[in-house]
Amino acid sequence: MTIRIGVQIQPQHADYDQIRDAARRAEEIGVDVIFNWDHFYPLYGEPDGKHFEAWTMLAAWAEQTSRVEIGCLVTCNSYRNPELLADMARTVDHISGGRLVFGIGSGWFEKDYTEYGYEFGTAGGRLDALGEALPQIEARWEKLNPAPTRKIPVLIGGGGEKKTLKYVAKHADIWHSFSDVETLERKRGVLAGHCEAIGRDVNEIEISTAADSAEAAKPLYDAGARLFTYGVNGPDYDLKPLEDLVAWRDSVDA
Repeated sequence: MTIRIGVQIQPQHADYDQIRDAARRAEEIGVDVIFNWDHFYPLYGEPDGKHFEAWTMLAAWAEQTSRVEIGCLVTCNSYRNPELLADMARTVDHISGGRLVFGIGSGWFEKDYTEYGYEFGTAGGRLDALGEALPQIEARWEKLNPAPTRKIPVLIGGGGEKKTLKYVAKHADIWHSFSDVETLERKRGVLAGHCEAIGRDVNEIEISTAADSAEAAKPLYDAGARLFTYGVNGPDYDLKPLEDLVAWRDSVDA
């Protein structure tokens, strides 16, 4: 797989016109994927600061952009009925002309749950719910009219070895790891074991991780990562590090 560069435009501490401008600039710089995240409150900084919802934003980005893929890094499975979420994803897929990456995880930010009235439960229970939702989402995509424009690529975020990586082996096209190099290498071995158990080639799964520079990305590349995403906070959205990452991508893939 060739290297791809993503940016996570964190939808916090900014007005929407600043977010829109950051997405425009990121596409012009040459990134491959623009992500947001699926939360209702800022994850850092002023806890009740400005924040916007993810999926309505993706629909707007689908109209605003023309080349880049778009998606959540990652959607919280708990916040929407899986049948509805599948339909939302299919709709954004069509709006974008087939550029949606369907990123999903089990959820973890307790404030989102308590403020919006969702049951927080346990980490294990949320992971079980994710495992139940993934085949429902895939089945709904098969039923929708019109169907998605393509096989929507599924990105699963997380590193749990007993459940999450088993879901990655069965359902994901992309695995987003939050690990350092040593842990990434070990967990990729665990993922390979889950893939072998179901007769899948682990090399079919793109490994995704965070990186804020080419120097930070290089050892992760050697460990097997191919999608590198730089996270940037509002309101100013400094995208200068993306230029370095895009230049590195182009030099390696040349």
